[in-house]
Amino acid sequence: MINDLWYKNAIIYCLSVGTFMDANGDGIGDFAGLERRLDYIQGLGATAVWLMPFQPSPKKDGGYDIADYYGVDPDYGSLGDFVAFTHAAKQRGLRVLIDLVVNHTSDQHPWFQSARSDPDSPYRDWYVWSKERPASADEGMVFPGVQETTWTYDAKAKAWYFHRFFNFQPDLNTANPEVLAEILKIMGFWIQLGVSGFRMDAVPFVIAEKGADVGGKPREQFEMLRDLREFLQWRQGDAIILAEANILPNQDMDYFGDDADRMHMMFNFQVNQATFYALAAHDARPLVKAIERTKPRPLSCQWGIFLRNHDELDLGRLTGKQRQSVFDAFGPEKGMQLYDRGIRRRFAPMLAGDPRRIRLAYSLMFTLPGTPVLRYGDEIGMGDELALKERDCARTPMQWTSEYQGGFSTADRTVIPLIDHGPYGYAHVNVADQRHEADSLLNWMQSMIRQRKEAPEIGWGDVVPMETGRPSVLALRYDWRGNAILCVHNLAPEPVEVAMASGVEDSEHDILVDVLTGSRSEVGEDGRHCLFLEGYGYHWFRVGGLDALLKRRPA
Repeated sequence: MINDLWYKNAIIYCLSVGTFMDANGDGIGDFAGLERRLDYIQGLGATAVWLMPFQPSPKKDGGYDIADYYGVDPDYGSLGDFVAFTHAAKQRGLRVLIDLVVNHTSDQHPWFQSARSDPDSPYRDWYVWSKERPASADEGMVFPGVQETTWTYDAKAKAWYFHRFFNFQPDLNTANPEVLAEILKIMGFWIQLGVSGFRMDAVPFVIAEKGADVGGKPREQFEMLRDLREFLQWRQGDAIILAEANILPNQDMDYFGDDADRMHMMFNFQVNQATFYALAAHDARPLVKAIERTKPRPLSCQWGIFLRNHDELDLGRLTGKQRQSVFDAFGPEKGMQLYDRGIRRRFAPMLAGDPRRIRLAYSLMFTLPGTPVLRYGDEIGMGDELALKERDCARTPMQWTSEYQGGFSTADRTVIPLIDHGPYGYAHVNVADQRHEADSLLNWMQSMIRQRKEAPEIGWGDVVPMETGRPSVLALRYDWRGNAILCVHNLAPEPVEVAMASGVEDSEHDILVDVLTGSRSEVGEDGRHCLFLEGYGYHWFRVGGLDALLKRRPA
């Protein structure tokens, strides 16, 4: 069974087809271009590729307004190109995950066009309608400040329709058994074409009851998650769902299932937001609390660990004071913030391009409990273009070379303009140059990914935060199958010396070997190790010295 749980020690690389590599010179990335770059992704060390939506779409919301679940948008190629891509990925040992966006469709989808045209349409009940404007129409917007309502009147239907997101994204009535059957059909279709799983968008909204009479806290239909899981187990046993669910820790088991019969993985938003506070305030204590609060989960389930993703950095779960600390440190200007709750910047400029802090942060991400999810371009420290609207500022095309259009395309105009100026322009930040720089972020990232894959304790083991006596120093110990690894990070700019126990009872074998440098630390007479960490320094220690290294068993 352990070998089937491939996601427990995976490295997931997220990208958008349209901004990764343009093969035909039309300014838009495509599957042919992505296939050409698979060797790069494999060489980086990733084991799975997560694709943002690529189905036919008006693209008013970055492709999350889908108009056909069973196709490929012509901008990106054909179904044949997609299958060629999944085949090439399989040849390289790379699994493919795709976005499953089934909370809503585009208003251009044939289902909605049929539903609004005829009250007797078979698709009428696939959406959520009201004859009168509901009293809650001005509540529950996902994009406050940009989105004005959750109910919009359709003159053709002579009724109001519900949309948790933008008004061009009408919500599907997921409580309708026919809609659920269609969702399973969509999953089965892409599984048949080589997909190994799905990143499921907006899961709490998918399973929430919907309607004009639903109150402020709608009931969640968790049995739906079990239906999805059972279908995958039946259709392809090792296929997974990675859920986007920004929920409180007391709901975690509702989504994983007490019997591990619901979601395989979830993004850990609690740990993500606490991580940014820890980086901003140089204080690990709230992060330790978030790790401990999200620790309970079935053995076969896993957290997805990330720093930045394709959306804004959502800070809504922090206290007001904590959120302001993160704003002050990483997004002090109003134009850097979004939806009154988050930051819309890329990661490197948030840290002012400081290589020490960037490497500390990614070392921390790789050693938090779960499976790392890395976003395209972060491995080279790509920047953002704040002049672009909302989240587009952090979705610029991949910067491959210092040549025209960053090697992404030969076209004069690209789907989103490349960053061609300033310190983050493609003349200064690109893959080709960093490949030839021994100390580049790209080469460092490849090395760290290799180290993470060689430390299955982090993905599989039991995590225990260790006492360091310093609020700025985080120490996490992982134990699995008789092996242990201790990861220590100094979140502050000042050097620090800490005296701490490793958790080994036998002092004769209480030796720490740094897997990053090869240095050793032996326990002192007081039973503690004296560790020195530079400002923003970090160490990954194999606990138990040479004996532990020799007796390690593969996953």
